[in-house]
Amino acid sequence: MDRIIGIDYGRKRTGVAVSDPLGIFASPLETVHSAKLIDYIKNYAQGERIIRFVVGYPRNLSGAPSEAAADVEVFLKQLAKAFPDIPVTLEDERFTSVLAHRAMIDGGMKASDRRDKASVDRISAAIILQGYLDRMSGGPSFAVPQDAIPESRSRKPGRRK
Repeated sequence: MDRIIGIDYGRKRTGVAVSDPLGIFASPLETVHSAKLIDYIKNYAQGERIIRFVVGYPRNLSGAPSEAAADVEVFLKQLAKAFPDIPVTLEDERFTSVLAHRAMIDGGMKASDRRDKASVDRISAAIILQGYLDRMSGGPSFAVPQDAIPESRSRKPGRRK
């Protein structure tokens, strides 16, 4: 079955997400040590046909590439070498960590579980991939600016961090 892989690359660990076979929904898949990511994807590709990679590209608020973009550029070269026939789309990853935390809070995840950075990475990868899928289908995108994100209803009114 055809799958699109979403990647939230980080220097130490990387969140990976996958589309459903119809390319409608993104689901968090795994958090992998970045040094082992290419091997993980090769292993995954033995059971599923990957038709595209959607990689989060780090930008600062002005839209210029952030310092972390250099790490992503190195990874993109490795990915192209390992999978030369699979296209790669870069997706703006600004605010994905904020959206991932918001999704965990609104989903009722306990505070102790939300501290697990691996969960944030997986969910961020799914948000990156879902933004791409939504844009390709002409549907609404969940990748919205931070100032457009409403306060979580799971917090008690008036309580601030």
